[in-house]
Amino acid sequence: MSYAQLIGDWQALVVLFVAGVVPNQIWRMLGLWFGGGIDEGSELLVWVRAVATAILAGVIAQIVVQPPGALASVPDGLRYGAVAAGLVVFLLTRRSIFAGVVTGEVFMLAGKWWLG
Repeated sequence: MSYAQLIGDWQALVVLFVAGVVPNQIWRMLGLWFGGGIDEGSELLVWVRAVATAILAGVIAQIVVQPPGALASVPDGLRYGAVAAGLVVFLLTRRSIFAGVVTGEVFMLAGKWWLG
């Protein structure tokens, strides 16, 4: 396999990089610059963290209840079971988000494999 076949159209990769990575990095750098002196325990940051958590919970709930794309083919019980398993492991592992997400994914993949 040649390098051109592996990478594909390099112009598309450049456009993807410029359109996807550069704008995100600008905001990240500005956030680091402006937020460098903010106290992590300040009321403003506690509020921002609460709003971000609420938005994330809403998005996850919407994806579980009204799944998009290929996730719609997964039975409801399996989706809810994966969320429950992930939540239990999250709470048992001293709030490890990584452990909860991995458990939910493994539960869903294993359930989908088992059901066929």
